[in-house]
Amino acid sequence: MDILLIGGLWLNGSVWGRVASGLEALGHRPVPLTLPGQGDGSVSATLDEQVEAVLSAVDAAPGKVMVVGHSAACTLAWLVADRRPQRLAKVVLIGGFPSPHGRPYADFFEVRDGVMPFPGWTPFEGPDAADLDDEARRELAQAAIPVPEGVARGVVRLADDRRFDVPVVVVCPEFTPAQARECIDAGDVPELARAKRVDFTDIDSGHWPMVTKPAELARILAAAADAS
Repeated sequence: MDILLIGGLWLNGSVWGRVASGLEALGHRPVPLTLPGQGDGSVSATLDEQVEAVLSAVDAAPGKVMVVGHSAACTLAWLVADRRPQRLAKVVLIGGFPSPHGRPYADFFEVRDGVMPFPGWTPFEGPDAADLDDEARRELAQAAIPVPEGVARGVVRLADDRRFDVPVVVVCPEFTPAQARECIDAGDVPELARAKRVDFTDIDSGHWPMVTKPAELARILAAAADAS
């Protein structure tokens, strides 16, 4: 099965290198995606263009695919489930939840000169970055790609209720499965509250397990694909 890998804000496909190697060793076909505005020099890329890029990868696959979204890209993965519910075997959400219809995609930090730069580590102190050593923090910050305003402030548009038929796996890094369930039960994640099947799996890491626990993350993703 093709496993499409979408990194969160400031990341491109290269962040999945070690996870992809692990998935290949476990018999799967990883497809790390680098989307418009993720290092191609474009500051005018839009959320719709990123959605279309993932849809193109889905359409190019020989069969059903599993789409993996990390952090803010959990919403991007869910947008793809909305557009191609019949082509997705499963959606995996790592360290995040899908935003509902009508909300901005990822308008979290200051936008300057048409882009949202990486804000430094201060907003992520605590469980998010606790397992990142100084070298890992330096490498991530140096490689961070400013997010085009048209992506960060793009409006989420959901229309097809068949997305709720797509099985979901929530991978819980800096929060626990119990905390994720509490958020959903409290009404804070309306999209997953309506999903027909949501499973949870824990990974003992911070917010970037593809950096700090790539082998374990690959095993989790392979198991999710094998169970599809």
